[in-house]
Amino acid sequence: MPGMTFWFEFASTYSYLAAMRIGPLARDAGVEVRWRPFLLGPTFRAQGWNTSPFNIYAAKGRNMWRDVERQAAGLGLPPVVRPDPFPQNGLLAARTATFGEGAAWGPGFVRAVFTAEFAEGRDISDPAGLAALLDGLGQPGHEILARAGTDQSVKDRLRLVTDDAQAQGIFGAPSFVPDDGELFWGNDRLEEALAWAAAG
Repeated sequence: MPGMTFWFEFASTYSYLAAMRIGPLARDAGVEVRWRPFLLGPTFRAQGWNTSPFNIYAAKGRNMWRDVERQAAGLGLPPVVRPDPFPQNGLLAARTATFGEGAAWGPGFVRAVFTAEFAEGRDISDPAGLAALLDGLGQPGHEILARAGTDQSVKDRLRLVTDDAQAQGIFGAPSFVPDDGELFWGNDRLEEALAWAAAG
């Protein structure tokens, strides 16, 4: 089966939209998706930014939030709630998703975190909240959080994956990379990326 890597960042509004719709689209296209969390902070810092460009450029930020509201409504998702602060600290969530990469519960956890963040405005840096999301998926939340938050191999894996994203030229999220290495950036390129991946 052809494959594609879905690179996402928990602070990314458009990663939220992509995460909520990629599953059925990939199944219909016959493409296996690898869900890969990474951190955009190092990429932003390399460009001289200390926060999201949607905060730096106010007009761009206003348009982004309205665009995300429209798209979420079109997908039948709950009304968008802007988390405070934005962007959220998604480090622990990213480590947990890294720990769960390839596990059956992994995509469900990612969607649950994004829903908590952008549909409910919850703090995704809160370990108790993340543990509750895992519990809701039938997983031992506190056990997984303890491992994800302290295991050096998980921390190293996320760091290496983030470095790999930069090495591949990934500069934003969501990004989609089919098996041949072609890079597609943005939620609005998801269908095109899946079609490319399916064509081999």
